[in-house]
Amino acid sequence: MLQKGLNNNPAWLQKYVDSPDKQQQLYKKTLFVVIMSQVFGGAGLAAGITVGALLAQDMLGTDSVTGLPTALFTFGSAGAALLVGRISQRFGRRSGLATGFIVGGIGAICVVISAIINSVILLFLSLLIYGSGTATNLQARYAGTDLATSSQRAKAISMAMVSTTFGAVAGPNLVDVMGEFATSIGIPALAGPFILAAAAYIFAGFVLLLLLRPDPYVVAKAIADHQSERENEKSHKSSSTLSSNKRGILTGAAIMILTQFIMVAIMTMTPIYMGNYGHSLRAVGLVIGFHIGAMYLPSLATGYLVDKIGRAAMAIASAMTLIAAGILGAIGPADSPEVIAIALSLLGLGWNFGLISGTAILVDSTSPVIRAKTQGSVDVWIAFSGALGGGLSGVVVTYFSYGMLSIVGSLLSLLIIPTIFWAGIHAQHKSDKSSDHQLSEAK
Repeated sequence: MLQKGLNNNPAWLQKYVDSPDKQQQLYKKTLFVVIMSQVFGGAGLAAGITVGALLAQDMLGTDSVTGLPTALFTFGSAGAALLVGRISQRFGRRSGLATGFIVGGIGAICVVISAIINSVILLFLSLLIYGSGTATNLQARYAGTDLATSSQRAKAISMAMVSTTFGAVAGPNLVDVMGEFATSIGIPALAGPFILAAAAYIFAGFVLLLLLRPDPYVVAKAIADHQSERENEKSHKSSSTLSSNKRGILTGAAIMILTQFIMVAIMTMTPIYMGNYGHSLRAVGLVIGFHIGAMYLPSLATGYLVDKIGRAAMAIASAMTLIAAGILGAIGPADSPEVIAIALSLLGLGWNFGLISGTAILVDSTSPVIRAKTQGSVDVWIAFSGALGGGLSGVVVTYFSYGMLSIVGSLLSLLIIPTIFWAGIHAQHKSDKSSDHQLSEAK
């Protein structure tokens, strides 16, 4: 753990504290390494989304609990988010993220084993462990923000997320290929994508373990500690802005929690919905591929817009996009994969707007000294909301319909708008400027 105090910093760390140029060099290097890891992390993420529910349906022989796999690996990601956040807080992003990805890969291997021996209990336990990769894939977006200014944060988040697209879109479209490969070696076809997930997550973990040096969070903490020594009045300033910071944390968290709940709930039941109407596994993979592409590919544009037109405006745009997705999903013809693909693409885009704007608000409102711990705690609630959404989605569709699930998602999206007005744009800008002031003073 980093020792506090300027004189206690090792020489390699102090040169980053003293040099804004070196900080920017490390910022760029960190983004490059995170991008590399996210390409593989995205491929691992896609397996559970695409075939997790179908594998459970095949093993259980019923639709009523097909939302459970998503709930389980999302619930598992909640515990992993807390663990990764705490490890990152104590030892740095490198240790936390690498551990999370490697554990997720082990979970994917166990899913494959559960399919081979047809053990539902092992499947459910494995999905909990597999959720570690999901949590880590999401938390990696924070790594690029550690040394970013407020005008760079949304861009840093978006670059980490857009790189996920390459693996995440390729994954669902390799369902047939991995299914055939699995069958050829005596493994059930639906377990095939989890073979890809295991390799992808473990490789992502080793990329971070070997290349994320120096650790950006360790450097950011040293900068914050250096600043605290120079500012005797820091505690007074912190107390005067504590209320607005708490409000910013709650607002950012609320936006991400709502968008995660809505997205996971509708996304989870779409493969089952399509399967019940006779759509092929290839069509399901294509629709989910469009959905995941919309979740991550627009990130560069979203990051630019969040930095330029504001966090609040893009959060409201998230609500409106999710409402449109829910309405189209409810009224669109079930026999049209094109309409379903458009609805799922809007769902992914609304999630994208909400996650990036919410993350930017959260980072604006936290000090580097406690940032990783706070981020991990918030991601726990994001994961819980996804688990709840995935778990309830199967019940809603079983007793009502997929259309009703989509309408409920639209109605919940409306809650984002009063949350933004409650937070106040001025409070967000105040936190934003305060965070920039801290970085400039440290430099």
